Amino acid sequence: MRDVVIAGSGMTPFRRAPGWGLRAMATGAADEALKDAGVAPELVDRVYLGNAVAATVTQQDMIKGQVAFRHHGLAGAPLINVENACASGSSALHMAVEAVSGGFADVVLAVGVEQLTSEDKVRSFKALRGSTDISEIGEAGPDEDWTKSILMDFYSAEARDFLARNGATAEDFARVAVKNRTNASHNPLAQFQTPQTIEAVLASRTIVPPLTLAMCSPLTDGAAAALVCSADYARADLPDAETLLVRACALRGGRTAPPVTEASTAAVEVSGVPVAEVDLIELHDAAAPAELLQYGEIGLCEKGEEHLLVRRGETDLGGRMPVNTSGGLISRGHALGATGLAQIAELTTQLRGRAGARQVEGARLGLAVNCGGWMGGGYAVTVATVLERLS
Repeated sequence: MRDVVIAGSGMTPFRRAPGWGLRAMATGAADEALKDAGVAPELVDRVYLGNAVAATVTQQDMIKGQVAFRHHGLAGAPLINVENACASGSSALHMAVEAVSGGFADVVLAVGVEQLTSEDKVRSFKALRGSTDISEIGEAGPDEDWTKSILMDFYSAEARDFLARNGATAEDFARVAVKNRTNASHNPLAQFQTPQTIEAVLASRTIVPPLTLAMCSPLTDGAAAALVCSADYARADLPDAETLLVRACALRGGRTAPPVTEASTAAVEVSGVPVAEVDLIELHDAAAPAELLQYGEIGLCEKGEEHLLVRRGETDLGGRMPVNTSGGLISRGHALGATGLAQIAELTTQLRGRAGARQVEGARLGLAVNCGGWMGGGYAVTVATVLERLS
C-alpha cells in the first residue's frame, strides 16, 4: 500500500442559492483544488463525485458528475458518482484514497457538491426524508409536515435523552451553537458569520423541543474538492505543492457499535494517532446535541461528561481541543454531499497555517468525522479521516 497525500483543496462559499447548479459549484471547487495542487485537468486519472439529493431537488440523476464536468477539462475522465447520504463527499474521498493507495491511480480528484435549496422548499425536505429507512417510518402521507427536516425529530429525541441522563441543560446545546458561530465569524466561506449569544439561541424559533432554529444546521448549497495523489508522485511531479499525509480514512457502518465510534476507532488504529493527540477536530454537528454526543463516541471524554467540555471551553478555539473551527454544519452550513470535503478543506487550511483569525496555533494533526443517513436510532455511515502536516 502506498502513502497518500492531499496536494490540493478547493471550496466554494456555502450559502443558500437556489438555481446555483451542480455544474457551477462542482467546477468551481474542482478548479480551485487543481490550481492549488498545480495539476492540469488532463493529468487526473479518475474523478469521484459525491452528491446526495440532486435526483429529488434538481431531477438530475444517474450521471451527475458527467453532466457537471461536461464542458470542463475533466470531461471524459473516468468518473464515478458516489451517493452515501450526508457522507457522500467523504465517501468520495475514501474511494479516492483507496484507489491511490492500492496503486490503481496516481492522481484522483474527489468532489462533493449539493444543490439542496430550491424555490420549492418541499423538495428539500422530501430529499432529507430519503436519508432514513422509509420502511421503518412509513411513506409520507397527505398531511406530512414539510416545514422542517425529519432528521430534527431524531436529533430532538437524542437531545431529550441526553438531558435526562447527564444533568445537562438546553444551555449546553446553545453553547455549542455560540462556539461554532464565533468560529464561523472568522470563516469567509461560512453561511452564517454573525456572532450570537446563548440567550439569542435559546430564544430563536423552536423546531422540535428542545431544539431551536439556531441549534440546527441550515439548508445549504456549495461544493468542496480535494486532489489526492501518491506521495511518490507528489515528490517527483509536484515539488511546490504543500501536501498533507492521509494517515487514515476509515468508513464504517456500525456493526457492533455506533458508526462514529467504529470509524474513529479504525482511524486511530490505522493512523496510530490517539484522538487526544490531534490538534483540532471537525465533527458532524447537524444539530448541536450531535456534537456533544460525538465527544463521547470518539473518546474525547468519558460518556456522560460531554457537556462539561463545552462548559469549560475545552472545545473552543484556544481550548484543549478545538472542535469545528470552520463553524461546523450549524454555521458553516450543511451542503450534504459537500460537507465531508468541506471538513477536509478546513483541516487543510488549518494544517497549512492559513486559517487567519481562527487558526489553531501549531496545528499538525487533524481529524474529521462525517456522518450520513439515519436508521435504527443512529447514523447509517461514518467516515473518519486523519491528516498530518509533515513539514
